[in-house]
Amino acid sequence: MIELKSAEEIDRMAVTGRFVGELLAELSGIAAVGVNLMDLEHHARRRIAERGATSCYWDYAPSFGRGPFRNVLCLSVNDAVLHGLPHDYVLRDGDLLSVDMAVGIDGWVADSAVSVVVGTPDPADLRLIEATEVALAAGIAAAQPGGRLGDVSAAIGEVARAYGYPVNGEFGGHGIGRTMHEAPHVANNGRPGRGMKLVPGLTIAIEPWFCRSTDRITYDKDGWTIRSADGSRTAHSEHTVAVTAAGPRVLTHRPGQNADSADPARKPATAH
Repeated sequence: MIELKSAEEIDRMAVTGRFVGELLAELSGIAAVGVNLMDLEHHARRRIAERGATSCYWDYAPSFGRGPFRNVLCLSVNDAVLHGLPHDYVLRDGDLLSVDMAVGIDGWVADSAVSVVVGTPDPADLRLIEATEVALAAGIAAAQPGGRLGDVSAAIGEVARAYGYPVNGEFGGHGIGRTMHEAPHVANNGRPGRGMKLVPGLTIAIEPWFCRSTDRITYDKDGWTIRSADGSRTAHSEHTVAVTAAGPRVLTHRPGQNADSADPARKPATAH
């Protein structure tokens, strides 16, 4: 069942989204060579507690995990892309880190993710991150009232193909609102003009993630961490977005970002 939100409820989600965006920006700034992943996890725990928010991850126990997640961040390094379990790992020069978080405030949830390079960047890693950000912006731009969900999926897939990256269809975006995962599923590839109609009040998390050279994934023994099957680098970008009569509204924009797009300066690009 899909629950459409009122303008007031979307504003309440935006309060949560603002906190998520601010904390992701903080964590991106803290991540550096020599920083332990658990330092990021504990910083996020403190900030969430201070805000009176509730982590959506702490008791998250889907069929593919091994028991409750019991952390407030997904921290995925290099060939890990989703659900990375925070652990005792010190970031090294050139590591590609993806940070994903979802919290609730006063009963309303927001979810967002960002990928960054720690220390000296490899241009290939920067290009991979750029592709996810451009795909996210394209997906957001396609989330227009009167359009179709397939328009969002197709926009993401088009960017992936333009950059030359394959797309995995097992995990994608999702509806969001009172809980972290609601209907509908938002695939990262699709056909325009297909799927449910996009109407004002629909709130979704759009989250393109790409592996550099494969669309296949593997799971770590922890039951959570998802990696590229061939060990290639990965990246992940995500925003919570509301469809409104005036167009898509980004609810998790980070400081310095335009509130209505992932990054208005970035457009879908051809391979380069």
